[in-house]
Amino acid sequence: MDDVTIYHNPACGTSRNTLGLICNAGIEPQVVEYLQTPPDRATLLSLIAAMGVQVREVVRTKEALHAELGLAGADDAALIDAMLAHPVLINRPIVVTALGTKLCRPSEQVLDILPQRQRGAFTKEDGEPVVDAAGNRIA
Repeated sequence: MDDVTIYHNPACGTSRNTLGLICNAGIEPQVVEYLQTPPDRATLLSLIAAMGVQVREVVRTKEALHAELGLAGADDAALIDAMLAHPVLINRPIVVTALGTKLCRPSEQVLDILPQRQRGAFTKEDGEPVVDAAGNRIA
């Protein structure tokens, strides 16, 4: 079975939908509830590098703490320090597979990096169909 890791927040609907899509492919992922088990500096930097994105793209700017800490104009080092000190600032879910690492917002972006096809229909919690009964992505 292919290794898949999801940095997950069970209170987040997007994260739950992403986990559901992973499981719908018949994959049992390693689930890292990053609010309880935050990544260390090396892991966080590695995830950002693997995604090929700017540090700012991984920061949860809608979180009230972002404004409270005055992070709008912060440099990368300050953003990394803030995410390490306050994991709630890490945007989610981040999924790691052999095919890539991706911030899966919206959740169906995970389909681009899953090593196995969907096994059947999948509908998001809000009722939006994502995968049809044959396991095909709905456009």
